Parts: sequence; structure tokens; C-alpha cells
Amino acid sequence: LIKFGQVSESQQLSSLLHYLVMKKISEALDQYTGICKEAILTSAVKLSKRFEKVIIEVLLLYMVIPGRINFTQLGKYGRHGEQCYRQNFGRLRSKSLNWLRFNVSLALRYFGSDGRKAIAIDPSYISKSGKKTPHIGRFWSGCAGAVKHGLEIMGLGLIDIDSHNCMMLRAHQTPGNFELKKRNMTLADHYIAVIKRYCRELLKLSHLVVADAFFSTRTFYEGIHQHGFHLVSRFRDNAHLCYLYEGERTGKRGRPKMIDGKIDLKKLDMSRMLPIFVDGLPGIAYTLIAYSKALKCKVRLVIWIMPDKKHKLFFSTDTTLSGEEVLDFYRTRFQIEFCFRDAKQFCGLTDSQARDTNKLDCAFNASFASLNVAKVMMKERHMEYSMSKFKLLMTNTFLTKRIFDVSRYRPNQTLINHIFKELFGCAA
Repeated sequence: LIKFGQVSESQQLSSLLHYLVMKKISEALDQYTGICKEAILTSAVKLSKRFEKVIIEVLLLYMVIPGRINFTQLGKYGRHGEQCYRQNFGRLRSKSLNWLRFNVSLALRYFGSDGRKAIAIDPSYISKSGKKTPHIGRFWSGCAGAVKHGLEIMGLGLIDIDSHNCMMLRAHQTPGNFELKKRNMTLADHYIAVIKRYCRELLKLSHLVVADAFFSTRTFYEGIHQHGFHLVSRFRDNAHLCYLYEGERTGKRGRPKMIDGKIDLKKLDMSRMLPIFVDGLPGIAYTLIAYSKALKCKVRLVIWIMPDKKHKLFFSTDTTLSGEEVLDFYRTRFQIEFCFRDAKQFCGLTDSQARDTNKLDCAFNASFASLNVAKVMMKERHMEYSMSKFKLLMTNTFLTKRIFDVSRYRPNQTLINHIFKELFGCAA
């Protein structure tokens, strides 16, 4: 074009500078959307091009919108209208986007295929007002320490013991009390049904399910055990536990003796257990294989005696695990709480104003998916993990790019470098 006089050298240089500056500004946004595209491809999900673009844009907007994230905000910041996002959220299940496979691909990219992993489960309270939202009711709120009016989701996460971190896999809404009675189910039955629904994909990752003391019941254990899972959890402090009989068999008729007395936590028989040492664990811990009267099975038991002489009881129904591993798995379980915290503070987990089951399901899982993509990106860019700093960086990048896209400004290199540093100076 220069040769034939259609474009001058100054015009070409100006266009080149504009391209290079815009590429530099949008580098972080391009990397974020690139991670989303690769996760969709590796999760073997077949989506239409239009729907794929909308979903990737939604995941990006969840990370760049400051404040509340709802359909109105998506319409303001996104390329489509508010109605478009409402319709696509509602049609999600018919489009067959598998959130579990999408997040599994991100988790394996973040953790790698090696290492000790387990499935962490935990319900979380979602504040919600009104009376017309599906499955609204009264649920336990751990932060408030009381039962509150709202929604509840059952969170499934993948924890890595070696890196002590968690990646969320799926969020599933809990039915209200009226719906549970209608189905003739309890909360434990619902939680078992959620694990059963995704058991094929989860068993490829791990056969261990880590949960808090609420789930250490026979109903829940037997419900997941018949699908191939073992439970790592904590007993109540007054749990009935017994020593195993290790003497010779008498050869007499009848069932062989299996129990050899109740475990008295105030007078432990040190000859039947081994001490274990874990870094950063105050007090003393012992381990042995015991019999649980509540679960009706053998368990790998860990007795942790704290410096104030109080005790905690951790266990695993997989007796091949060591005492140190039981403690590591249970202590790493708390990482799922940090995922709930970050999703609520930065990814709009509690902001959705939808009153449709499909739209709520999409909103919950989009929140966790955007958090997972952010974790992968921070790791690959060798950034310190801080969701507040990362979201500020993404927001500033998005708004800076939007300013130049709308103004069609042809930048001067010296001037644009000064503006670029000034706009990005807000973020670490």
C-alpha cells in the first residue's frame, strides 16, 4: 500500500503503534479468555459458537465487574443486552454445558495429575429475600451460627494435599424443607443423591470424600460407600469407639470376638496405639484402627489431645491410610471455605436476583468457574495469590481497553506509555 501511494508511512506507523498498544493492554484479558476456551475444549463440551462466546464473556465479566454482579450489570458492561444474558442463563441446561468437566480440566491444569487428592463437600448458606424463589427456606448459616431465611448450595471441590489448596467443581442447590418432605427425603439423602449424580466423574479423581462432623453418620457413610467412596471426617467428642480384639481365636461356635472394650479417652491404652507427629500441630496425637459403634465398621482413628487436655477425634473409613494422612486430608478440607469466601466477596456468588432454577444454577457455577480461571491465571503468571489485587488488575485492564475502543484514539507512543502507567498504577 505504501508502494502504490495508498497509505503513507506515518499512517502505517500510527496503525502499528495502535495495534501494539492495544495488544499490550488486552494481554491479561486475552489470557483469561484463552484459559476459558481451552477448558471448554478439553472438557469435551460441544457448544454452538454463539453460546460459547456468551459463556466466555460472562466468565470474564464476573471477574471485571466491580460491586454486585447481576443481569443489569452484565448488560451495562457486556457486549449484549440484559435480556440476552437472562435468556442464555435460562437455556443453559438445554445447551449441555457440563460445569463439572469444565472445572475438572481447570483443576488438573492447576494441580497436575500427580499428588494426593480428595473430594471435599460442604453446604453453604446463600442470603436471599422474597418468597417466590425456588427452594427458598430456612437453612443453617455457619457465619451467623443460626438458621436463616434464604438458599443453600452443596459445594463439591477437589483438594490437593501436597499444595494445600482447593478448586471448586460443582455447586448444586439444596431443595427447601417443603420440597424435601414432598420427595420423602432428608438433607442427608439429598447430599448423597448429589454425590451419586456425579460419582462417575468424581471417582476418576479420588475415592475419598472429606466432610465435617455433620456428615459422620451411618446413613451418609453407607450412602456414599455403596457408590465406591470412603469417608474422612471427624467424630463427636463423645463418640462410642472400641478397641479391636487382637488375641487368638478360640475355635468355638459363633461369631468371632471383634471388640475388646471401649476406648476411655481419659485413660488411653498406649500399647494399642502409635504416636504421630505433624508439623504445626500443638499437643499430642495418636492413631490406631478402632471400631465405630455409630458407623458399624472399622476406622483409622486419630486422637488429638490439645495442650488444654481437650481432644478431637478424626477418622477415615479407608483403614489403609496412615494417621498423618487422615490429619492432612481433614485439615486441608478447610480450603473449600476459602473458595466460598472468595466467590462471595469477588465473584458475585450471592448477587444473583434470578427466580428460576436454571438461572440460579448457572449463576452459582459461573461464579465458581470464574474463580478457578483466576487461580490458574495467577499461577501461570507467577502472581501472589490475592483475589482483590487480581480483580482490580482485571477491572482496570477492561476499562482501559474500553476507553480506547470507544474513543478510537490513535496513540502517541510517549503519551500512551504515560497514560498506561497512570491507569494501571491503581493495581498492584
